[in-house]
Amino acid sequence: MEHIHRVLFVCHGNICRSPLAEFLFKDMVKKEGCADRFVIASAGTSREELGNPVHPGTRKKLAQDHISAAGKYAVQLKQSDYEKYDVILGMDRPNISNILHIVGSDPQGKVHRLLDFTEQPRDIADPWYTGDFDQAYNDIKAGCTALLKHLRRF
Repeated sequence: MEHIHRVLFVCHGNICRSPLAEFLFKDMVKKEGCADRFVIASAGTSREELGNPVHPGTRKKLAQDHISAAGKYAVQLKQSDYEKYDVILGMDRPNISNILHIVGSDPQGKVHRLLDFTEQPRDIADPWYTGDFDQAYNDIKAGCTALLKHLRRF
């Protein structure tokens, strides 16, 4: 039986970067024909946006690729998510710090920045503050592409 990869994308509020990563990655694995080997979700580290829909800037970027985020509402990362997922991907160093605060520790090495899987490891700037959804999209797409390449080895 093939391994099911359980992937959780995490940002601050779960309305901009992490849903962008969630729905881009879902689209990628569907197009690759391996969606049945993945469980993919997203969450935020804060309570600020709980229950709110995906940010219009994120929805617009996804719509350009004919991807819908309909029905997604912000949820908060829980300590129990550590056991539920194989890999937990933060968008920047503050996200990683907050993830570790919530889950307690990372004894299994599951927590990473998304762009740590690329040739240029770095933070993904938050478009909530920068307004630059194009840059966030490009960074997240690069991260998701590298992540999928990494996970296909297992």
